[in-house]
Amino acid sequence: MADDMGYSDLGCFGGEIQTPNLDRLADGGLRFTNFYSENMCWVSRAAMLTGVYHKTSMVENALHPRCVTLAEAVRANGYQTRMSGKWHLAGKPYHIYPNDRGFDEFYGILGGAASFFAPSSLCRNRTNVEAEEHSDPDYYFTDAVSHEASRMIREAATDRPLFLSVAYTAAHWPLHAPEKDVAAYEGKYAMGWDQLRKQRLARMKQIGLVRDDLTLSPRHSKVPSWQTEPHREWQQRRMEVYAAQVTVMDRGIGRILEALQQSGRMENTLIFFTIDNGGCHVEYTPDRKGDYLPETTRDGRPVRPGNLPEIMPGPEDTYQSYGHGWANVSNTPYRLFKQYDHEGGIRTPMIAHWPNGIESTGRLVPTVSHLIDIMPTVLEVTDTTVPEQVAEGAPVNMDGISLAAAFSGESIAGHETLFFHHNKGQALRHGQWKLVKAKQNKKKTSWELYNLKQDPTEQRNVADQMPQKVQELAAIWGAESDRLATQAQIE
Repeated sequence: MADDMGYSDLGCFGGEIQTPNLDRLADGGLRFTNFYSENMCWVSRAAMLTGVYHKTSMVENALHPRCVTLAEAVRANGYQTRMSGKWHLAGKPYHIYPNDRGFDEFYGILGGAASFFAPSSLCRNRTNVEAEEHSDPDYYFTDAVSHEASRMIREAATDRPLFLSVAYTAAHWPLHAPEKDVAAYEGKYAMGWDQLRKQRLARMKQIGLVRDDLTLSPRHSKVPSWQTEPHREWQQRRMEVYAAQVTVMDRGIGRILEALQQSGRMENTLIFFTIDNGGCHVEYTPDRKGDYLPETTRDGRPVRPGNLPEIMPGPEDTYQSYGHGWANVSNTPYRLFKQYDHEGGIRTPMIAHWPNGIESTGRLVPTVSHLIDIMPTVLEVTDTTVPEQVAEGAPVNMDGISLAAAFSGESIAGHETLFFHHNKGQALRHGQWKLVKAKQNKKKTSWELYNLKQDPTEQRNVADQMPQKVQELAAIWGAESDRLATQAQIE
């Protein structure tokens, strides 16, 4: 799982960023084109690891005690379980480790964001190992996540199956990347965001990801035209660093694939790749604080936080984000961003690859699907069952469905209804209809209504013309919200 990237960033989903290893997985597997995440990091991770909507599966920023995790289920079926990367389900204060929820081994961070050169809360199992990054001048978290995941594969017992979760922080802020990788993108974004959005949409149409007659959503109101942008050199650098972050991640995925090949596991390994939410528009301010922001670099220099055009991002002593303009590009062709339940915040790529299990590779799968479907799919293909009782009582039933039939080319109906409610968004996808609203500076907002079959980029709000449909869908949303809240109650 990648972090805070848009629908069109990967090469195999229309982007210009170099992702040869993920492109290879897509060519040799399946691309799910109507796949959804939640609109923020930790709630997406909860949904993926439990098969349950986050409104039930989360309790105080940790996993619900009656939700069985995927790691717990497959471990009971004889699997070795490992995790490398971002956990973000530790609760506050951090006290719940992956080792407490089914993983035999863990390397990574407990929180949701960190410096890529000196990440906070870095752990091996339950032991803080921040000293490792301080003693290694070449330390870079994305590389470390890939290295540790590869090591876990090589060291796993060969007579037992392996479940491995790899959760990158790329390309979440801060904009940190090795200079040599940033240099590879120098000048690649001189055309600006307006032209780049058009180029990406054209490639998406060529691939078949979107309809030929689809039009781009309008440039976001907080994004100026490229011609009137006053800090073009700085803006280009922001996107160059972002692209480098993604390419370093892809290179690490290549090393993981190599470890699978060398260990003899590649042919019978089911690999999923997806993203926890859409591209993040947040403009990092100089006064923002958090345990994820170190005050100094490892060699004692002060860290200079904030999206300040006089500071070029990338090095360890900077702490910036790529902002509205480039997030608008990442989410091509959709509207809005992370934190929202419009398509730009929740429509994400998903790749499935399994040499021994997927037929007719290279296909695009239009099934309406969601992160809650990952666990049911894995349970089916591994012949794993969820226990009837856990320590806290009966386990919460999963909301997801298995996507395994798609591997053999069968057509899957997918979800008739998907529910969303977190942060700035509320939404219901029901058939071809999408009911959605967004919080705006704590102001009360009304439901918007879109026909996704006719208007997949949510440009024509028909709520005023169809009040009965709004009322009907709002009632379904309310009933689903009540059901999930009831399920979440701890007896």
